[in-house]
Amino acid sequence: MKNNKWNPLSQNGDTATATLSAPQDAEFDRVRYRPTPQPVPKPALAPVARPGSPDAGPNPAIQAVHDAVQETSAWVRPLQQEIGRVIVGQKHLIDRLLIALVTSGHVLLEGVPGLAKTLSLKTLAGGVSLKFQRLQFTPDMLPADIVGTMIYNPRDGGFSTKHGPIFSNLILADEINRAPAKVQSALLEAMQEHQVTLGETTYELPNPFLVLATQNPLEQEGTYPLPEAQVDRFMMKVIIDYPNRVEERAILEAMATSEPSLGVQPVVSAEEIFRARHVVNSIYVDDKIKDYIVDLVLATRNPKGAGVDLNGYIQTGASPRATINLTLASRAAAFLEGRGYVTPQDVKKLAPDVLRHRVAVSYEAEAENITSEDIIQKILDTLPVP
Repeated sequence: MKNNKWNPLSQNGDTATATLSAPQDAEFDRVRYRPTPQPVPKPALAPVARPGSPDAGPNPAIQAVHDAVQETSAWVRPLQQEIGRVIVGQKHLIDRLLIALVTSGHVLLEGVPGLAKTLSLKTLAGGVSLKFQRLQFTPDMLPADIVGTMIYNPRDGGFSTKHGPIFSNLILADEINRAPAKVQSALLEAMQEHQVTLGETTYELPNPFLVLATQNPLEQEGTYPLPEAQVDRFMMKVIIDYPNRVEERAILEAMATSEPSLGVQPVVSAEEIFRARHVVNSIYVDDKIKDYIVDLVLATRNPKGAGVDLNGYIQTGASPRATINLTLASRAAAFLEGRGYVTPQDVKKLAPDVLRHRVAVSYEAEAENITSEDIIQKILDTLPVP
């Protein structure tokens, strides 16, 4: 780096020797051999660094959000540890459930039987001081079995309202794809509007309200595929995979008994969740990251315009709900890690869960065994990361 400080020897090398050989006349020496004043260099302005970069300076607004995150996320680690006493491994699943909890988003879990989908949701409900209901979906279920109904009272000739199990904070919709379409559609208003209409009266659902649904991807007999309108209302679709050998061994030690220890202690209240949601909404998202999220979603609709060669493999792209949910989920991921700002890595790791059920592949893609996950990964690998 160039030294801008003025140096008499470097600026005018003859000054020192000229001063020695100058006449002794004081006035001549003052006028002729006085060093020429050098202009004072202006200090260079330091570039403004983005949050999270090594050159980032203290930003009061972001620092305030960071402090609030540190304070309100104190229950995250204890809740993760409490769930970890029952659920072995499955960190990806637990983090996604907590993201949904602090963003009021619904989650669809898909995996083969025996991977602790139902147990994970019941354990999460046990660690939170909220009302929990489990609904086992069957082909003969009716909408009234979920939302409730109007009951005729012959004594006074009027009708009374009986609320269904949907009036709870946490709803476990077990094997949701086994219910017929009219039952699945009964959840649409509840999931989107957080309300239920019975007769001519609309009732607000408890707050917080969260639907956690499971489905089995293998057995298709007696199942009904979820309509696109309902699938899009799930914030994330999480794919659960088999545990590794170490986790399988730990599962054997913990569960290979007739009396496994499945009890958990509540560590977070509804008030703490509300405060957490308020802080999550204030987490900083840089404009470049916002543009990156929009570019990801637009690439699922027009991949050619985004410079992604997918050869007509996409039938329909993601809806604007994907943009909203990906931003919220990225903020929640930063919250779980105790940060007051979102990084591009937060977006990249959550994009598959937010987009996989919103991108429909074409017949050409199905013929070549190309899934929505492959398309999303191709987009993530192609688009430049801010």
